Amino acid sequence: MNNATISDETLILITTAIIMGTLTRLITLKLDYRQYPSYPNGYFTHCVLGFIAAAIGAVAMPAIKTKNFVAMTFLTIAIQQFRDVRRAERESLVSLENTEFTVRGDAYIDGISKTFESRNYMVLMVSLVTGIVMQLLEDHSIPMQVGAGVLAGSITFTLLRIFTRGQTVGQVADVAIGKVEVKGAELFVDDIYVCNTLGTENAHKMMAEEGMAAVITPKEQHYRITLDNFGQRQAILFEVCRALGVKRYHFTRKEYKEGKIVVAIVPIIRDEMFMMQVIKETPLLENVTKYHGIMKHKYISKGE
Repeated sequence: MNNATISDETLILITTAIIMGTLTRLITLKLDYRQYPSYPNGYFTHCVLGFIAAAIGAVAMPAIKTKNFVAMTFLTIAIQQFRDVRRAERESLVSLENTEFTVRGDAYIDGISKTFESRNYMVLMVSLVTGIVMQLLEDHSIPMQVGAGVLAGSITFTLLRIFTRGQTVGQVADVAIGKVEVKGAELFVDDIYVCNTLGTENAHKMMAEEGMAAVITPKEQHYRITLDNFGQRQAILFEVCRALGVKRYHFTRKEYKEGKIVVAIVPIIRDEMFMMQVIKETPLLENVTKYHGIMKHKYISKGE
């Protein structure tokens, strides 16, 4: 066979690996309550990037087999491309900050951009592992190669999905609807002071009649380190405002004695259960998450 011609076996390997990688991106690319990426342009952009990542991973093994190491430079180019994706996502989200009900915050934007970068690496790894397994079984039948490759790719995807899955607020805190009370210009939620900016009669009436609030209580004392972070509280407030809309006011406040976090809002859509769900599903930001087991010092342990 001419060396310039791709064999049927190699073509099947590349095609299977590309399909597995692209499916990985489609599965991880879902439009959830956070409404990002937007449909359809965001979908299309990330699907194309996922296909490119899958193609790069798919041709890696055939390139090594034919000793075409020049082609392996595409892996380096791909890594740089994915870093550019992260940078572009960050710049895009930063430019939209002034158009939102409330800002996401730098910490949340950093987490979102890292997530989209890592998902392209996930696609690359699934495609690469699929190709490697099929190449190792080249002496077996085509159906066996394809089946083993799909199985290996699926296992790789499952493991990477588990490894990269972060925690949510609902895993570290209890969320309950709070009682909104307006006393003069001051706003209280479950007797927790929130603010004193409701000076007008209209503001007083709107918050008292239409206001909603949730109280977030950490399940363990050390979870306060994460929930007290301003970036984390800003992310929670943003998700609530984005999901329910904002008619007029939105506040967040930290209660120092027990570490409770209050989120108060006058929403467009009044749905208390949905508000609780959104807060529970808000991700914990990677740059503020603390692992208590690692941080716990022996001297601290003695004092507990």
